[in-house]
Amino acid sequence: MPALSVRDLTVRYEGQQRPVLEGVSLDLEEGRIGIVIGPNGSGKSTLLKAILGLVPAGGDVRVFGEPVAAASPAPGYVAQRLPFDPTLPLTTRETIRMALARRPDAAQEDAFRHAVEILRIEPFLDRPLGTLSGGQLKRAMIARALVTRPRLLLLDEPEAGIDVTGEETLYELLEHLVEHERLTVLICSHELELVARYADQVYCLNRRLLCSGTPDQVLTSETLGSLYGAVPAVYHHNHGTPPRSPDSSDEGPAKSDRPITRSPDPPAESIR
Repeated sequence: MPALSVRDLTVRYEGQQRPVLEGVSLDLEEGRIGIVIGPNGSGKSTLLKAILGLVPAGGDVRVFGEPVAAASPAPGYVAQRLPFDPTLPLTTRETIRMALARRPDAAQEDAFRHAVEILRIEPFLDRPLGTLSGGQLKRAMIARALVTRPRLLLLDEPEAGIDVTGEETLYELLEHLVEHERLTVLICSHELELVARYADQVYCLNRRLLCSGTPDQVLTSETLGSLYGAVPAVYHHNHGTPPRSPDSSDEGPAKSDRPITRSPDPPAESIR
């Protein structure tokens, strides 16, 4: 049973002639990192919101076999733009504890300590959010999302506003959570090198799901050219191995033997 199963997901906004998302279906297995890629306006952020029920959508979404609205615990979610006023004196500690308001005191403390330790945020627990670096703030928000112990975590461009070192730290933390906490993670990202390094499954989205597969299967010149209209720079490599280009003959073993899945529909234009 997949951790996340999406069937025929369609989103239409009032006043728009065509759907923002049309007939999107995908599966993500437990304990995997899935990453959604696509050009600006392709519907990536809307996909995460539709999965969570934050925007009206047709279709069916199930989390570990249950309708997403009935999933317990509910999936965790970290938005691309964090909705808070940086001038407020709200600390990291207070922000995380707010997500635990309905839990018993003993359960609150255990969940809080676990999130703090796993995200390594102890040094800035008592600092106001507005004083944190981009990487620290993103880790604090992930800790808030994980403090309720979800089995599925959705992140919208978590690398946004973070330098290269921070990106590496963040994705290594996510990889650790998947490996040691049996977490399942679905990410929207523009950073194709990070996709090549950390994804178990890649989903190519441009209003419709155009294809899906492992990074070695999907991140090719042909597929990326079809998705973006030009071939972005991307390197395929695992930890400890040198980078290689998408067209390198030294392909090496793929992370999975599952075949690439392509939509029968032609690529749609980007949503403007």
